[in-house]
Amino acid sequence: MRLIFNEYTSILIFLVLSLVLSFIIFMLSYLIVPQKADQEKVSAYECGFNPFDDARTTFDIRFYLVAILFLIFDLEISFLFPWSLVLGELSLFGFWIMIVFLILLTLGFVYEWYKGALEWE
Repeated sequence: MRLIFNEYTSILIFLVLSLVLSFIIFMLSYLIVPQKADQEKVSAYECGFNPFDDARTTFDIRFYLVAILFLIFDLEISFLFPWSLVLGELSLFGFWIMIVFLILLTLGFVYEWYKGALEWE
């Protein structure tokens, strides 16, 4: 039992230090920065639209395209990194499944490019 406690002691110390440091940083930011609330800061932000407007207004397609771009790049990184770490140990099936996944992401990227989501306005 003592061996298990010794192994988890460093994790416990790290957890306590991170909580203390988080609390200190939060309190310092609250004490140092002046807290002046105005109408812009306390209003809800919903994709650039007035939050108290009619709910049936049309959304610009660019909001959806930005969301798709985020998913494409976020999913790609979150799956490519672990896959690259175990690539030598994977079977041929695991390799080709990842290639199919990358092809699907590439098709989504081409769609974004076709719709003009990569152009700055």
